[in-house]
Order: sequence, then structure tokens, then C-alpha cells
Amino acid sequence: MSKGRGGMPNLNPAALQKQLQEMQQKMLDVQNALANETVSSTVGGGAVTVTMNGQQHLTDVKINADTIKEADGSVDVEMLQDLITAAVNDALERSQQLAATRMGAVTGGLGLPGLT
Repeated sequence: MSKGRGGMPNLNPAALQKQLQEMQQKMLDVQNALANETVSSTVGGGAVTVTMNGQQHLTDVKINADTIKEADGSVDVEMLQDLITAAVNDALERSQQLAATRMGAVTGGLGLPGLT
């Protein structure tokens, strides 16, 4: 690549625009694909399982009633709330990591804010 003033490479604006459009399309394709990829988190020995897609949308919550019943047949509501919170937070983290990995493959580690 030839160098312009100050040692900076000469950039062809049309070629740069085309590259940006291609990257933008790839990012859109990845975002759409993430809607179909899921991650799950199970907590409390199988008491609660949540599933989230790669766009951080909660898609499913399963509660195994047998594992959360007390000896008298009642349910510890606070424990159930804590388990759901833990499972959702873990699934959210996994979903964000999945999205970052997929988007990182497109951006090629350019280090652009919000595009890692």
C-alpha cells in the first residue's frame, strides 16, 4: 500500500466504503443468526433451568417442582426467586459471551468500541 502524507496509507474512499458495507452486512447476518442460537443455565441441582438466545432474550424457564418442595410440600419462594435470578444472570453472561465471540469473528479484533 502506498504511503501518503505523514506516513499514512493512501485510502481509496470507494474501496473503504465497500469494505464497511460488507462488514455491516456480516454484522447484521451474525445478529440475525444469534436469534437462533441459545445458551442455558441450570442451578440448584436442576431446580431451575433458563434458556436465552444470543440476542439476550429469555426464551424458556423450567422449574422442577420436585426439587424445590419442602418436606411439608410447601415451596420456599425466596429460594426459588434466588435460583431464578442466578440462572438468568448466568444465562445472560453466557449469551453476551456468545454474541461477543460471534461479533469478534466479524470485526476481526479491530478494537472498535461496542464491536469486540
